[in-house]
Amino acid sequence: MKQPDYTPLTGYPEYSEQEMLVRARSVFDVLATRRTIRDFSDKPVPRAIIETCIAAAGTAPSGANHQPWHFVAISNPALKRKIRIAAEAEEAAFYTGKASQEWLDALSPLGTDTQKPFLETAPWLIAVFAQKRGGERVGMDKKNYYVTESVGIATGMLITALHTAGLGTLTHTPAPMNFLRDICGRPKNEKPFVLLVTGYPAKDAVVPKHALIKKSIGEIATFEV
Repeated sequence: MKQPDYTPLTGYPEYSEQEMLVRARSVFDVLATRRTIRDFSDKPVPRAIIETCIAAAGTAPSGANHQPWHFVAISNPALKRKIRIAAEAEEAAFYTGKASQEWLDALSPLGTDTQKPFLETAPWLIAVFAQKRGGERVGMDKKNYYVTESVGIATGMLITALHTAGLGTLTHTPAPMNFLRDICGRPKNEKPFVLLVTGYPAKDAVVPKHALIKKSIGEIATFEV
């Protein structure tokens, strides 16, 4: 077995406990304003901003450091149109038969339906793909581990980076999503994970009040001390 090679750890300056709390609260204050939006402006977003946010997502931890993800950032109107048509077809099937009544009842307070105009209005769509095989270098063909967990963490970091930059997001997950792989020209060993819609919120954007319900820290965490 090959012995690991190490390098000194950097990037962890020592803060006072007070400064740590201030910094933690500032992150909370930013993320507490994040909302899933469906009303997007068509105002262009520079590619450099999207690239930087994807690069931030690419620093996420992953099983065996294989980084089993690929991000396809789409601003091409023709491709966005193809994606909308395919996604709406899947959504129509979902709302008219695939989904249980319980599921439809859970979605009703959010006001979702089969129409997805934001897929064309928003300046960017980011299709996130999960790779079954790969490795720490492009071109490798190793088994990837903890793929779903790794790609989920990276997607969360991408959403955080986009929100921090001032952009709204929507996680769109029509099922199945194989059309994304075909439209984006990705290989069969990659599975579509999520379609992330991003851009500036529209001036008249609204969000359902139901989405403002958040569980308290006492409801989502237990501390054993």
